[in-house]
Amino acid sequence: MDAFADFLTRIRNGLRIRQREVSAPYARMKYELARVLLEEGFISNFQVEGEGHHKRIIVSLKYDEDGASVIRGIELISRQSRRLHVGADDLPKVIGGLGVAVLTTSRGVMTDRDARRKRVGGEPLCKVW
Repeated sequence: MDAFADFLTRIRNGLRIRQREVSAPYARMKYELARVLLEEGFISNFQVEGEGHHKRIIVSLKYDEDGASVIRGIELISRQSRRLHVGADDLPKVIGGLGVAVLTTSRGVMTDRDARRKRVGGEPLCKVW
């Protein structure tokens, strides 16, 4: 099972049932995704609890005044069975630039906008809108 896909599913399911927080086993890539989601304003906060093999990442989901989720959709792009790599000129745009694609690059995990600005390509992990 792909741990990154599981993390996205936990977020998606948490949003569907209007949970305030979702929790998952810690991994560096999950931490970096949560950091990017926080910077882009899709989540309200995240934290890491525990030590060693018992570390967990806890993501606080964000809702607007009407109770609707700030994240309208979150979808995996690159899968274990189908890895994608794109150059700086071929970076995906999500909903005409209204959403973000999260990429892992040689300079770390960043959004498609940051990658375009820095002229780096990489592996698109997921898209969020």
